[in-house]
Amino acid sequence: MKLFKTLVIATAFIFSHANAENLSIATGGTGGVYYPMGGGLASVLSKYIPGMSATAEVTGGSVDNLNLIGTGKPYVGFVMADAAKDAQVGEGKFTGKKIELRTLLILYPNLMHVATVESTGIKSMGDLKGKRVSTGSPGSATEVMAFRELEAAGLDKDKDVKRERLSVAESVNAIKDRKIDAFFWVGGLPTAAVTDLANSPGMKIVMIDNANESIAMNKKYGDLYFPTVIPKSTYSGMAKDNKVSAVANILVVNANMPDDQAYKIIQAIFDHKIDLVRTHQEYINVLLENQKSKSSPVAFHPGALKYFKEHNVKIN
Repeated sequence: MKLFKTLVIATAFIFSHANAENLSIATGGTGGVYYPMGGGLASVLSKYIPGMSATAEVTGGSVDNLNLIGTGKPYVGFVMADAAKDAQVGEGKFTGKKIELRTLLILYPNLMHVATVESTGIKSMGDLKGKRVSTGSPGSATEVMAFRELEAAGLDKDKDVKRERLSVAESVNAIKDRKIDAFFWVGGLPTAAVTDLANSPGMKIVMIDNANESIAMNKKYGDLYFPTVIPKSTYSGMAKDNKVSAVANILVVNANMPDDQAYKIIQAIFDHKIDLVRTHQEYINVLLENQKSKSSPVAFHPGALKYFKEHNVKIN
């Protein structure tokens, strides 16, 4: 009888796990914003969607995340709109490998930080010429946008700067050790690693204006970028508001994701938004009224459209 009960329990366990929906959340580096947001999302989906087990993965960022989604496995990825557009049409880092994507949600804007410290004497994009500059980790959309920013500022990424390929956390450590002079990082507010630099004793953070570059970038790459401001209250020691270029962050999946699964994910996000805001304040900016076709170059998933329709959201 004991053996029979054990077999019944074991069989039930196997069947329950066979029917479980395992989902991976592709995030970014530990010093950025995608990582805590992805951890929060994995927790909410696992807690509130029956049968779903979601886990967050550390990655290089948008480019890595899009490649993971391209495998066709059950991934949800945090990505920047410009990298997603390249993946969808098979350009840039995705030349020859188009990825069938769908947007779940417009998240929040990613703001381009061009950060240095006062001792370098760098005050403008032009001052980066001849300097040691990190343009982001190899698997990130920071690198994609940094190259476009440099080009728009009239600088050659290969000839005019001594380029390093570091994550935001590595970039901050390199500035502290005076191994680099400045770094690019595109992310939400505040970014933990940049906060760390701003609070470092004996260093005064300087944020370089780069909003004007968005005009030239849009002419070449499509209407993806827009000017905005990092308020001087964001990071301690900022002398003034920082005028920057920004791009939308979107949550994307492979087009093969079942409609009901996409619907449940959106539903859980909006039903339990307060849980998510506790993990990172950028979740405050995830709003139904921000779900517009113009904000993403990638079409919305049918499961997402069903949820928006039920909540009277017009996405066009």
